[in-house]
Amino acid sequence: MTLRPMSCVDKRLKVQISIFNIHVVTYPCTSRRLKFIFGPCAVPALDLVDQRSVTRLRSPSGRILYQVLGSSGKLYTCYSSCHFCTCPAFGFSVLQKNESLLCKHILAVYLSRAMGACQELSVSEEQLANILLAEEEDEG
Repeated sequence: MTLRPMSCVDKRLKVQISIFNIHVVTYPCTSRRLKFIFGPCAVPALDLVDQRSVTRLRSPSGRILYQVLGSSGKLYTCYSSCHFCTCPAFGFSVLQKNESLLCKHILAVYLSRAMGACQELSVSEEQLANILLAEEEDEG
């Protein structure tokens, strides 16, 4: 599996997210604009936002991660700081095939943050560690 440098991904995502934020402030969010900027994952990501499927988890130390309830009913963990999602689509389309910059879950996180639509949940350090360990066990 070949991974591209994160700096390249970061730059492209920052440009796209910046463009999106301008649209949020200036225009009503339309699926057509989002689809133009983010491609085919835009509409499914908006569906996740509409269903309030994005939860921001924050620990007392300030660590933050996001969990997104996917359309399949499975819970995926997303890390917006490094643009990573635990879903199979991210692993295949983004990391292996290099066909996309993000999956619908990561985009739903960005959209929810921009729209102020994230559900908030405070968790202990131990709870956060258990979530991360559970993800590792699922992958292993």
